[in-house]
Amino acid sequence: MTTTESRPSAGGPSEEPAPVVRTTAGAVRGRREEGLAVYRGIPFAAPPVGEARFMAPRPAHPWDGIRDAHAFGPPPPQDLGNLGGPGLLDVPEGDEWLTVNVWTPEPDPAARRPVMVWIYGGAYKLGHSGSPGYDARHIATEGDVVVVSLNYRVGMEGFAFIEGAPANRGLLDQVAALEWVRDNIESFGGDPGQVMVFGESAGAGSVASLLSMPRTAGLFRRAIAQSVPGTFFSDALARDIGTALAAELGLRPTVADLSTIAPHRLTSAGETLSAKMLQRVDRWGQAAPTVTPFSPVVDGEVLPTTPWQALAAGSAKDVDLLVGHNRDEYRLFIAMAGQLGQISDERAASALSLFAPGGEQAYRAAFPDASPSELYERVQTDWLFNMPSLHLAEAQRAGGGRAHVYELTWSAPGNGGALGACHGLDIPLLFGTYGADLGLLLFAGAEPSAEALALSSRFRASWTAFARTGDPGWPAYDDEQRLVQVLDAEPMVTAYPEERSRRLWEGHEFLPLPLL
Repeated sequence: MTTTESRPSAGGPSEEPAPVVRTTAGAVRGRREEGLAVYRGIPFAAPPVGEARFMAPRPAHPWDGIRDAHAFGPPPPQDLGNLGGPGLLDVPEGDEWLTVNVWTPEPDPAARRPVMVWIYGGAYKLGHSGSPGYDARHIATEGDVVVVSLNYRVGMEGFAFIEGAPANRGLLDQVAALEWVRDNIESFGGDPGQVMVFGESAGAGSVASLLSMPRTAGLFRRAIAQSVPGTFFSDALARDIGTALAAELGLRPTVADLSTIAPHRLTSAGETLSAKMLQRVDRWGQAAPTVTPFSPVVDGEVLPTTPWQALAAGSAKDVDLLVGHNRDEYRLFIAMAGQLGQISDERAASALSLFAPGGEQAYRAAFPDASPSELYERVQTDWLFNMPSLHLAEAQRAGGGRAHVYELTWSAPGNGGALGACHGLDIPLLFGTYGADLGLLLFAGAEPSAEALALSSRFRASWTAFARTGDPGWPAYDDEQRLVQVLDAEPMVTAYPEERSRRLWEGHEFLPLPLL
């Protein structure tokens, strides 16, 4: 299926056509927008429907003539829960979910610019490369780089255990997109030998997974992982959750059964089960409070081990790694639940007992002046994002590689600054999209201050420098000085700031989450 109908691009319908570029499947024509050539909605794989549904991605169907690459491809089926709204849903419909987008200063094969490939987050159950918050024009222009973004299957289509289907189909989509980059990006002015993957949250978990997968060898040489989640499922846990997902529809978790449900209706299984997950802590343990029934599965084939095990064994020793997190990651989720400052001591104790590696008393001793709300936020932040991110850098070093580390400590101006340096703040700062998606909440619709603009520019300068040279502008992390870049109004290089948390988690292994 070829989609030629498009909605107006970010640059507006008056923009001039961009040069025609020939890909392995056919020729595409983009648009000139603010000094860039932009190509949207290019298929990198065939629509994963019909006989291809729940299977590994297959080669894109070739087309004749010149295809207009003006509109983002349709998003994969989304488990929106209570996050639905016209901003995300105002996109084309169709089954060509597996597409890429390219921002390039000039599609000149001789240019051989560094290539940055963006992988979105969304708890492995939602996300779309066409979201306005991921508009890459500032990165491509300021860094003189080629930026690629991609769609991959999420939720039931991409990550649920389904008997007769490969595990981690969403990760396999990402591999196929990187193969497309290898085979085509030179025509867009990029250097296939200078590819960097970068992603945030579930996108960072995807980056960590790609670093661990033998089939990605040679597809990229650098990686940035922003707020790596520590949630990877064991095969047993994935099977049990997959059975529960299918049961929400009165079906078995098989290709034959689930193929009878249309893709956009199948998302209801994830939505309904998410609301019940907290009731299953006794069976699903630490996975239950995440209220997302989807994560990469350590299946022994697509994903042989966890990223921490793989990197420590040297799987990515030849890949330059930049990894980091935000100081107050979990505060966003507490705020979205309307519970800032309202966590009881009983609830804090429950979270500490479930997540703290040394038990509840270890955290209370390390943070003796912390309120119940602060303890609750601290242990959730550490378990879900901060310590997995730090430990990924440590695993990279243990495996003979090099890693740079950062922490974002600048507070979002929205909600009177109460959100702090919360989860997702790095996205509008990196892309410069303060008035889109999460930026609307974190910047409260206000014009960014000079301080915010300076920090935003620093983000892009560091990220694009790393893509070009492997050096973001600060020293690599080591086990003695533990130097990291603190990103704030006055950025500085210092010893890792969360030392109390680091000590509490020292020696902890991030293993696949078990079925209890």
